[in-house]
Amino acid sequence: MNTIIVILSVIIAICLILILLVSTYNHFQDYIIRINEADVNIDATLRKRFDLLNKSIGIIKANIKTDEEVLEIIEKIRSKKLNNFELDRSLYDAINEFHALKEKYVELQTCQEFIKIEINLMESESEIVGLRKYYNDIVTDYNKLVKTCPSNFIALLKHYKTKDYFDGNNVENEKGTVKL
Repeated sequence: MNTIIVILSVIIAICLILILLVSTYNHFQDYIIRINEADVNIDATLRKRFDLLNKSIGIIKANIKTDEEVLEIIEKIRSKKLNNFELDRSLYDAINEFHALKEKYVELQTCQEFIKIEINLMESESEIVGLRKYYNDIVTDYNKLVKTCPSNFIALLKHYKTKDYFDGNNVENEKGTVKL
């Protein structure tokens, strides 16, 4: 009788451990899918911003009557394969140059096509801010799973690593402490 109780206890314990492992693994998979989905949405918005800035080059050149290079950053981006973090930083610089050109040349301030691009860029800015926040929130939860017990055992077994936040900073600095 005692042997049966011991065997049943061991079987129940093993089943509970398996349920915990499967549940934790599925939790990781949920976060990985959500991170990938957010990354795709960010990519689409960044490509939209790139296309707007690329389109503005011809409009700017036509309105200020110049052959000099404008928005050189966009020209450089065309020839490189950048990840979303790098593309976002480059587009931010290009948008700053875009606004500087608007301030420098009065002709651009009255050009309807230029104004439409500017409005679309502002709308995409609010969109990208929301997407960054969503991405970073998911990454925070994912990184907590990677770092905390008992889920860190699954992370270790499956070689899951912490992910960078969209601002490009690592979760940990050189000393292994979380950056705020």
